[in-house]
Amino acid sequence: MSAFQITIKLFAIYQETYGTEVLHWQVAPGSTVADVFQRILDEHPNLAEWQSVTRFGVNLEFVSPETVLQEGDEVVLIPPVSGG
Repeated sequence: MSAFQITIKLFAIYQETYGTEVLHWQVAPGSTVADVFQRILDEHPNLAEWQSVTRFGVNLEFVSPETVLQEGDEVVLIPPVSGG
């Protein structure tokens, strides 16, 4: 099986860092949400401080970092938000 595409929706600090709301990435079969997040940290090490407080969603459901991704999945990174 070859790589497949996923969509990553970004909010708050992630959106600010990448300068966009959405990323489209190719990932290998068996890739997990944690793998995607590690790639984000590899590309932007300054985001590591948000690692312990970020929640993850796939296709509008909260998931664990160990969740295995499928073709066409939409991954959402949900950092803490502050109200005002």
